[in-house]
Amino acid sequence: MDIQTDGEGFLTNRDDWNEEVARELARRDEFEIDDQIMKFILDARQMYETDGVVPPIRRFAKAQGVSTKDLYDIFQKGPMKLICKWGGLPKPTGCV
Repeated sequence: MDIQTDGEGFLTNRDDWNEEVARELARRDEFEIDDQIMKFILDARQMYETDGVVPPIRRFAKAQGVSTKDLYDIFQKGPMKLICKWGGLPKPTGCV
């Protein structure tokens, strides 16, 4: 699958995103997206569309009914960065 990304693996064109692209981006990071992860991605995309910004992790976790620790347990590192990367969203402002 030919996907245009920047040096960090984020989509260069958000309009290229779909669930198949999300799964491929995750595979490139040696991660498999399950239903729960896809729900996180879709919900983050909806929050971005509504608010115009990537949700902060605490607000996102609260909206999902989980703790930030739960998100770190699932993703191991940088949950919002990965959710945004695989979801075709901009890199979160708190990520370095």
